[in-house]
Order: sequence, then C-alpha cells, then structure tokens
Amino acid sequence: MTETRSVTVEREFPHPPGKLWRALTQPHLIADWLMKNDFAPAVGHKFNLSGEWGGTLDCEVLEIEPEETLAYTWNYAHDDPQFDLRSTVTFTLTPTPGGTLLRMEQAGFRPDQPRASGGAKYGWQQNFDKLDALLGRME
Repeated sequence: MTETRSVTVEREFPHPPGKLWRALTQPHLIADWLMKNDFAPAVGHKFNLSGEWGGTLDCEVLEIEPEETLAYTWNYAHDDPQFDLRSTVTFTLTPTPGGTLLRMEQAGFRPDQPRASGGAKYGWQQNFDKLDALLGRME
C-alpha cells in the first residue's frame, strides 16, 4: 500500500452550521466560492467541478451528515504524474460559541506530489477566503 499525505485547513466562521452547509451543498453557492459544478447532495452522486484554469475534477459524493460532514472524491487525471490525483475531500462542521469551525481535509497526496499538496494548501486557504465573503453576502 502506498503512503499518502493530507492537507488540512481549518477556519472558524461567525455563522451557524446551517448557513455553511448551504454554501457547501447548493450548486450555485459552490460555484461562487469553489468551482462550477453539477453537485447534488446524495451519496453516490457523480459530479464534476470545472475550474477557471480549464481543468475538470471528477467527483463522487461519499458521505453526507447534514450540517456535520460532507465527503467526496476529488480526482484529477493528468499526464504528469506530479499532478495526477486521486483524493478525498472531507468537510467537518463543528458548532462553536462564535459560529462554526470548518475543517477541510484533502487526503490522498502521494509523497512524490509536494507541488500538488502545497498548491492544495494554498488553494483551500484562498477558497475559504471566498467562502467567507460569500457567507457575508448570504441571508
């Protein structure tokens, strides 16, 4: 079995779990902070995330616990093994006195993919900035 690594990003948002859950599971909101998509909140649903950079991620919903956990595959086929990725993204929401702690873990980076895992860590932090801005605009 090949050893894999994970990227984890956590941030507390001053909003209730239900509001974050909507942003994580409604396609038009996902498109605002992450990527264009055809997501549906159903275990087994296969969907794509389409990046502005022209790439497409093949995904499948693995787990849904409303307002608690969302997990899906995050697969990107690439000719360069450094960027060919088979991973799982898991969001965990934990209520806090000030709102919600959102934890994102992307697991499945091979040891020979330091650029991909480093890019993911940077990218998720940027995505969380966009998510924060979206949450501020939502009712």
